[in-house]
Amino acid sequence: MRIKVTKDGPYIVSGRVPLSVERVVIGSDGEPERWEKGSDYPERDTYALCRCGQSKQQPFCDGSHAKTGFDGTETARRGAYLENVEKTSGPTLDLTWSQELCSVARFCHRGAEAWAYTEHSDDPEARKTAVEEACDCPSGSLVAWDKKTGGALEPDFAQSVSLIERPPEGLIGPIWVKGGIPVESADGFVYEKRNRVTLCRCGRSGNKPFCDGRHLEFTSKE
Repeated sequence: MRIKVTKDGPYIVSGRVPLSVERVVIGSDGEPERWEKGSDYPERDTYALCRCGQSKQQPFCDGSHAKTGFDGTETARRGAYLENVEKTSGPTLDLTWSQELCSVARFCHRGAEAWAYTEHSDDPEARKTAVEEACDCPSGSLVAWDKKTGGALEPDFAQSVSLIERPPEGLIGPIWVKGGIPVESADGFVYEKRNRVTLCRCGRSGNKPFCDGRHLEFTSKE
């Protein structure tokens, strides 16, 4: 399984990668509370996902990138995640956050926020919530680390791709890549393989091919 970024064109997903919809469920405080599984697309050996945001056959490419002159130049840093993170330390957990990879999903803002829960992670409930919020972060910009083992506390994902939707706002979010599927740039560079990343599908990210949250500037429906 792999995802190939094409020059000023779509993402080519190969290896019969499952494709489905994941919806954000908003809690009583107005912040994302949990994920809800949506529909599955029929399995295909290979498919092309729109990267410019203009396709009339979403989520698939219909060639609109060529008509609109889409500039898909990749600008993302080509280093490891841990080379550019902010770290918060608590009694039993560490929390790392990468601003450049943040897709502004906002699961980390539920309740007292993931950073505050981490700082009070000697309390079992605070620790549990901090880990939940970190694991709900689709881009993996937020990661919880067990201080005893030094290991990352990651969700157990099968290799798959999900399309993020926020039904209350009619908002279409990024492409959520799960399970360590390799993402290869247009020039053949393979980005660091991670358990979860989000790829831009509105065409506006300043950190292509990854999402930087700019889809929040507008709403649209597939």
